[in-house]
This record gives sequence, C-alpha cells and structure tokens, in this order.
Amino acid sequence: MASQTRRVHHQVTFAVLAAAVAAYALLQSLVTPVLSTIAVDLHTTQNTVTWVLTAYLLSASIFTPIMGRIGDMIGKERVFVATLIALSAGSLLAALATNVQVMIVARVIQGIGGGVLPLAFGIIRDEFPKEKLNGAVGAIASLSAVGAGLGIVLAGPIVNALDYHWLFWLPMILTVAAALAAHFFVPESPVRTPGRISWLPAVLLSAWLVALLVALSQAPVWGWGSGRVIGLLVGSVVLAAGWVRVELRAATPLIDMKMMRLPAVWTNNLVALLIGIGMYAVFAFLPEFVQTPKSTGYGLGSSITQSGLILLPASITMFFVGMGAGGMARRVGAKALVVVGCLVGVVSMAILAFAHDEKWELYVSTAVMGVGFGLAFSAMSSLIVSAVPPEQTGVASGMNANIRTIGGSIGAALMASIVTANPAADGLPRESGYTNGFAMLAGALVVAAFAAVLMPAGGRGRTRGGGTGQPEHAESALLAGGTIVGDQPE
Repeated sequence: MASQTRRVHHQVTFAVLAAAVAAYALLQSLVTPVLSTIAVDLHTTQNTVTWVLTAYLLSASIFTPIMGRIGDMIGKERVFVATLIALSAGSLLAALATNVQVMIVARVIQGIGGGVLPLAFGIIRDEFPKEKLNGAVGAIASLSAVGAGLGIVLAGPIVNALDYHWLFWLPMILTVAAALAAHFFVPESPVRTPGRISWLPAVLLSAWLVALLVALSQAPVWGWGSGRVIGLLVGSVVLAAGWVRVELRAATPLIDMKMMRLPAVWTNNLVALLIGIGMYAVFAFLPEFVQTPKSTGYGLGSSITQSGLILLPASITMFFVGMGAGGMARRVGAKALVVVGCLVGVVSMAILAFAHDEKWELYVSTAVMGVGFGLAFSAMSSLIVSAVPPEQTGVASGMNANIRTIGGSIGAALMASIVTANPAADGLPRESGYTNGFAMLAGALVVAAFAAVLMPAGGRGRTRGGGTGQPEHAESALLAGGTIVGDQPE
C-alpha cells in the first residue's frame, strides 16, 4: 500500500509540474501570430509591438537562472509557486492592458516564469524515484517545446472565437490552478544549498543579456553595421567578460563557472544554443512564409489559423518521441540520440529550404523537425541533470533552458536579416530570402550535430544511498525513461 501511495503521489506531482510548464510554454508563443492585431488594438507601430516578444525573452533570460538559484537556496516548491503567481499576475495585466507600455510591463512580469523549468527539473530530481527520474525529466522537456509550438497553432482559433485578450486569460486560469495545486500537493524540497544571491553577478548577467538581445532584436531595423548595434554587441561582450570574472570570485556565484566547465555541461549548452536558433526561427517565420500572398509566386496565402496548423505535426511528433526517448536511450545511448536528433533536424530545414511549394511538403518537414528536436531535447535534459550534483540541478538546467532562449533570439534576428535583405518591389521578402534563411538554420544544426559528438557518454550523477562513491553513468539513469508511472520501467 505504501508503494502504491508513493506512486500516486508522484503522478500528482508530475501533473502539477506539467500543467505549469505547459502554461509557461504557451505564453512563449501565443502572441507571435497575432502581433499585427495587437498593434492595431493598442494603436502602436509594428516595430514597437515587437517588444511584446522581446521584453518577454529578455525577462525570461534574466530570471531563469536567478529563480533556479533561489529555489536551490530556499526551497524549490515555494519558489515554484512564486513563479506561477508571477505568471498569473503578468497574464492578468496583459489581458487588461489598454496601451503597449502596459503590455510590455506585463510581459516582463511573465518572464519571471522562466524559473518554472529549472525548478520543475529540480523538484523531479529531489522527489521522484530514481527509476522514474529521467522519464519525467524527458517528458517535461518535451512538453516545454511542444507547448511553444502549440501556442502558435492555438492562437488563431482562440482569436477567431474570442479575441486576443484570451491569449492571456486562458493561461492565467491554468497558472492559478497550478499554483494552488503546487502549494497543496508538491512537497518542499529536501535538498538545499545554503548561501545568498550575489547581486553584482546578477546585475552583470542582466546587463549583458539585455545588451545582446536588444542588439539582435533591433539589428534588422537599425542595420547590422550601425553604431548602435555594434556598440551594444561590444558592450555585451565586455559585460559578459566582467560577469564571468565576478562569478569566479564570488563566494556564492549565481552560475558556478567550474560546473559550466564540465564537458557534459558546456557541450549540452552549445547544442541547446544551436537548436534554439533553429526551432524558434522556424516558429517565428514559417507562419509568415505561408501567410505570404499567392501573388508573390511562392506564398500560400494562408490565414493565421491555417499557418499555425502547419506547425501542429511538430508538436505531436515532438511530444510522443520525447515520451519514448528513454527507452531508445537505453538501447543506443543518450548521446547518440542528441546526434541523431540534430541530423534529423537538418533534414527538416533542408525540406523547408528547397521543397516548400505545397502544403504537404511543409507538413512533412515540421513532422520531421518534431522527431529530431524531441529526441535531442529529451536526451539533453537527462544528460545535464545526471552530470551535476543534486544541489546544482536548478542552476545547470536553468542555464540550459536560458541558453536555448538566447539561441531563439539569435535565430530570429539572423533569420529576419536574411529574409528581408533584398525585398521585392512591393516590400515583401523574396523567395530566395526564405530559402537562404532555412538553409542557414540547416547549417546551424549541422554544427550542433558536431558539437553533440563532443558530449561525454556519461556524467557525474547521484551515488547510491546518497553518500560518496563512484558516480553513476548518465545513461544508466535513463533506463526507466520510457514510462513515468507504473510498477516497472520499460
């Protein structure tokens, strides 16, 4: 009976974590297809309304590692609830916003919810039985990516049936329910890392990320060779160097640079950056591509809803592949899954670049993309959790998620520059712009595959019994990855 009670408990915990991660992931992308609608309703320009996305990415990039670190210090459950409250408050403010300034502030508050992912990974590692650990981590990682894709798919139907304000009301309802459930059903974490936040590293981290992302997001408008963009990029490098130096000297660093030097950590982060470039750029520009009028000779003239449905196969295949990745990792190894996932992603981008005349070709491409990214994300999350001690789980997984977001910003900026480099007489992008852009994303994933080859096959994980001893192999923890609940792993 005790064993059954424990199983049910973990099922409930997983359900709460999944609901919270799903809401956060949806908020990442729900507004992407409807920015023009928001610009009209809030009486602002298309350039200004892009800050509704940029502010969210900036905030999430800054708060993801900070919230993970605070959770490691004072307790993951209470900080997890706090991030859900912030998501709810930001969603409420966004739903009620009557001007773009308030909307941007609301999106900054929502960005605090970036801490949901590292905290969820930390709670899983603290609370789940070892044989269920990596299956749950893989499922949550896949859900975070799937949610981002579903946000684009669901945006059109929600706006058509209601209005764009419900793009915030609906996630708010979910986050409020998840916060209540987390408070009552998720146990407080037994693993703590005593210390305090070193605020100078936090400020420097914020500063260089802001400088970098502002430069990347505004480069298509200001020009890559403009003094403002170059100045921000140089400033971000200088600030980043100062941040690393301060972190190395801090008694309680926000990011443990010694941990970041571990081969399993830095290789995972590099792959996450490159995959982020590909995934978020596709999510941002494929709907725009299929919404292009047929009069251009290459566009499909699709509606918001129709363009979102193009990405539905990616969400479906990503989720199911992620759920089964643990069983595959047991047979071929987690590292192999990351390499294969990146190469499958290359195939997807090549289809987008050179075979995009018919809708069925785009459906095939996004389905293939979901398979590749589903394999890679699930295996990477398991590897990085297994590579660090329990007290560093929040920091390690938080930075990995953060770097993926930064990669998305880089990818979107690079894609925008390539797509709009040589517009047609009517101001619309030429087909060659999209072809070159998708080819660039394929190249990024080729580099990601080479980086994945450098990953160590295993990493330092928990020792049996919680004491010191020989570290467990990273792949051994993946043996139960196929199922999250039940009497036996797959």
